[in-house]
Amino acid sequence: MIVTLRQLEILRALVLHRTTVAAARDLGLSQPAISNALKTMEAQAGFALFERVTNRLHPTPEALALFREAEAIFTLHGRLAMRLRDLRESRTGQLRIVATPPLAYGIIPPALTQFLRGRPNLRVFFDVRRFEGVVEAVLTNVAELGFALGFSEQPGIGCEVVHEGEMVCVMPPDHVLARQEVVHAADLAGQALIGLERGTRLGEALRRSFQNADTAFRPSVEVRYCNTACVLAAAGAGVAVVDPFSPRQGRAEELAVRPFRPATRAQACMLWSEARPLSRTAQSFLQAVRGVARRA
Repeated sequence: MIVTLRQLEILRALVLHRTTVAAARDLGLSQPAISNALKTMEAQAGFALFERVTNRLHPTPEALALFREAEAIFTLHGRLAMRLRDLRESRTGQLRIVATPPLAYGIIPPALTQFLRGRPNLRVFFDVRRFEGVVEAVLTNVAELGFALGFSEQPGIGCEVVHEGEMVCVMPPDHVLARQEVVHAADLAGQALIGLERGTRLGEALRRSFQNADTAFRPSVEVRYCNTACVLAAAGAGVAVVDPFSPRQGRAEELAVRPFRPATRAQACMLWSEARPLSRTAQSFLQAVRGVARRA
């Protein structure tokens, strides 16, 4: 049975590098030491952890399962190491935030820019993840604050809606629908439609809106992220219905943006764990986000 941190560290290096030589170089050990450790681990586990094919190590499903479990340990270890370094270097504060792409590339950058002015000793860790990853990061304390669209109540997570928006229709400026002041779901029948993936929150909201308008939802292309849909629409691949933040990213002048009907809500929410109080740093950053959201 694998029980030591060193053994998990060796297993992780072998999965990542696939050779004992590269794993030894990464860990600063000798190649024989890695080979011997692997033999010991497999003997303790009672099953093979790697298959040897043409001088390369291919992890078994069991090894990959252990690797995935061990990643949480190394993530925590890395955070502890960074915290120790912060204390040693007299860094007085840090903030960890995570957001889904529309908000990560929309309201967070200007809020963060404003917030960091006058805070030269503050360290910010900012990650962009899918909706599920944002919720998980907040619950597991990987991030103190999360930002996502369309959050619904969930035990253990506090939520504040900072912006109430509606989804919009985007297309090239010379598209026939760009002449309209408002685009309805029925107007998209027969058009090349770039749809949001089924199972995503905005994708499901969009499908309900088309259903309420008694219009078939038949996308030519399906994508997960609204900013991907905007890129395709700007390139002329079709028309898309997206959140109100994504069209402002990148080369916004290449898109015509029109209100979409039936109105489809896209709430910008900030999330935190109710299991622990927010730091003063996090509370100050929320104030900055609120200010940017009011002007959005």
